[in-house]
Amino acid sequence: MSPRRSYDQYCSAARALDLVGDRWTLLIVRELLAGPRRYTDLHADLPGVSTDVLASRLKDMERDGLAGRRRLPPPSAAYVYELTGRGRALLPVLQALGEWGQPELGERRPTDAVRAHWFALPLLRALEGTAEGEGVVEVHLDEGKFHLHVGAGEGPVYGDGPAPGPADACLGTDSGTLGAVGHGALTLADAVRAGRIAVTGDGTLAKALREA
Repeated sequence: MSPRRSYDQYCSAARALDLVGDRWTLLIVRELLAGPRRYTDLHADLPGVSTDVLASRLKDMERDGLAGRRRLPPPSAAYVYELTGRGRALLPVLQALGEWGQPELGERRPTDAVRAHWFALPLLRALEGTAEGEGVVEVHLDEGKFHLHVGAGEGPVYGDGPAPGPADACLGTDSGTLGAVGHGALTLADAVRAGRIAVTGDGTLAKALREA
């Protein structure tokens, strides 16, 4: 393993970039916020990354204490990567970066890949600012489904696909609406009132969203 490169500056921002400033590292963190992931799953949800670069970044993240690797018990026996507490603490960093970058999205380009769960972190920020409490929210888009763990202090922040059990609220919407909510052009409450987000469910979160 090659030694970690450093800016050699006595500055906390520079030290942080020593760890996460390389291309792809923060996007790997984004994927691992969904919980343990196999290498093949990471590669599938990071279109454009080479296998060599992905493997190198994961090794760097293990070395720097941001992620770990473990073997699942039989019958799977596959290896998965997961964030450490230090790695999970990057959630607000990614949310702030996503909020800052939302105005750059504009119209989706023909070359742009998209995954439904890439909307999870901006939506989580909006949900936590609108509805108090904890719970699981399932989201249905044309691009697919994902679910969020609102108010979770540890463990996965979101997951691809339907919620593993009954959801406290289900949201039906489109990527354009979630994009508008993400960069502040539309509030979550206004999107619900306008019918751009359909809310179903009897949980506390569902009621809070309908009454916001």
